[in-house]
Amino acid sequence: MLTAHNYRLSSVRLLRWTAALSWLVLVLAGCHRGVPSALQVKPVVAVAAQANARIDQVRLPGQIASRHGAALSFRVAGKIIERKARLGDKVQAGQVLAQLDPSDLNRTLATARAQLDAAEHQLRYALEQLQRDQAQIHERLIAPAQFEATRNAHAAALAQRDQAKQQLALADNQAQYTTLKADHDGVITAERADTDQNVAAGQVVYEIAWSGQLDAICDAPETVVSQLARDQHASLTLAALPGRYLNAHVREIAPATQSGSRTFRVKLSIAQPLPELKLGMTVDIAFDAHDAARTPTFMLPATALFHDGADPALWIVKPADDTLELRRVRIDHYGERSVTVAAGIQAGERVVWQGVHTVTAGQKVRVVAPLRPELFSE
Repeated sequence: MLTAHNYRLSSVRLLRWTAALSWLVLVLAGCHRGVPSALQVKPVVAVAAQANARIDQVRLPGQIASRHGAALSFRVAGKIIERKARLGDKVQAGQVLAQLDPSDLNRTLATARAQLDAAEHQLRYALEQLQRDQAQIHERLIAPAQFEATRNAHAAALAQRDQAKQQLALADNQAQYTTLKADHDGVITAERADTDQNVAAGQVVYEIAWSGQLDAICDAPETVVSQLARDQHASLTLAALPGRYLNAHVREIAPATQSGSRTFRVKLSIAQPLPELKLGMTVDIAFDAHDAARTPTFMLPATALFHDGADPALWIVKPADDTLELRRVRIDHYGERSVTVAAGIQAGERVVWQGVHTVTAGQKVRVVAPLRPELFSE
């Protein structure tokens, strides 16, 4: 029979069991929420880094070109009435190359001379009037206002004379601009206008390659330009001169690719050019290896790169426990869909290719191979 005393004892025990059960549930829930994120395995796409193929000696085709050149044009508009130079002609500095019709500019020059004569005549008259009025003002024969008017007329005539002189000089220069002359010794490499053609001021008529220093130029693809450096030595061989070798060194490497070809223009200075060298001759350029060329580089997809502050970085999967390590790297150059890493990783290290912004340092991952790894290559 359940008494009041036994009922109270049963209620107290029930409350104690309920509290203990609630505490156990809270402890288990707290333990579940406290699992560190590093223990949550996340799948990532990662591939072992492979060094790019290295070439001990880079060889590229090129051609002989003049180091300096210019596009020649008239400084005034007009009609070409005569051309005295043709494609391939050797010209000297000051030699007349072409002539515009000077009729209109000669008339402008004659008008400027006439205006100067009129201005000088007006100035002489104003000066004589000023001298007469100066003598009369001392005798108080004319009013001060009249003398001031005479002085103003003389100043205006003087300014008009100076303006006419400048107009004459300008017209004389323009008349001389109807003659196109070579500004340096060289060879005509292109003709852009013909006789009886109307040309505008600045329109190219000739292109000239200056005589003197010669260069060898070539176009280096993206995969090769990282193995070249300024002042790097190279040997030149020419098909037109078999058995002859020329020494050269890299003078300039273009900082950006050429539109269309996506290649970098490289210019080399020839140490001792041969007299037989002609513009446009084809050459085979063999670049000597240098220290930078021996440093391995790694091509990776652009999706693998992110930034740790201002520095480029990659995620490396540690081989021991498959956790992530943030690694700062140095980029050699950027491609359209790839990047070439010059320092910061070693061959064989697994690099995360995709999902770099969804993981954290120390996180445990499960490596998944990419479906089509060739998609990033250029």
